[in-house]
Amino acid sequence: MNNANNKFIALTYKLYVDGDHGKEMVEEAKAERPFHFISGFGFALDAFEQQVISLEKGAQFSFSLSKDEAYGDYDDQQVASLDRTIFHVNGKFDSEHIYEDAIVPLQNAEGQRFYGRVLEVGNDKVKIDMNHPLAGETLYFEGEILENRDATEDEVKKLIAHLSGKGCGGGCHHDGEGCCGGGCGNHDGEGCCGGHGDGECSCGGHCHEN
Repeated sequence: MNNANNKFIALTYKLYVDGDHGKEMVEEAKAERPFHFISGFGFALDAFEQQVISLEKGAQFSFSLSKDEAYGDYDDQQVASLDRTIFHVNGKFDSEHIYEDAIVPLQNAEGQRFYGRVLEVGNDKVKIDMNHPLAGETLYFEGEILENRDATEDEVKKLIAHLSGKGCGGGCHHDGEGCCGGGCGNHDGEGCCGGHGDGECSCGGHCHEN
């Protein structure tokens, strides 16, 4: 199978990172809700996609991605204190969604959408960490390919419409958020395996502009 764009790939995986007592599992996509994506659209990190794109249905895989292949080093400059007023909805602070440790959708002046984690909610400021949750980590994957075929023209068209903001439900992740596909992206708009957050904010209801 050639490494070509527009492959529909479905797979299970377990993702591990280094912990204090050996490797710790931080995410799992099971067979009943697999991670699935169309290659060539940036829904997986390039290094992840290259590892799985040539594997046939039923193939088992086990590989690691260095932090440079994943999300680089943790960057202290990606922690910012933002005015509480940014998080006002209809004139009131959005306490339903903005609380310590919450993952929130944000949008910058250029219209780029990304996610941040709330570190602290103060009287005047909200401290947000815009690093990817796995920044600085080596990622260890193991899993199985459930499907690997050419994407249909209809699947590609629906995905393009989703990316352009014309529809929701691109179906590019097993639960709409988390590691391998796209709900919780970093400041560059990528999820753990690279899934772009484009369109996810609007589908989720609202974005806050910083």
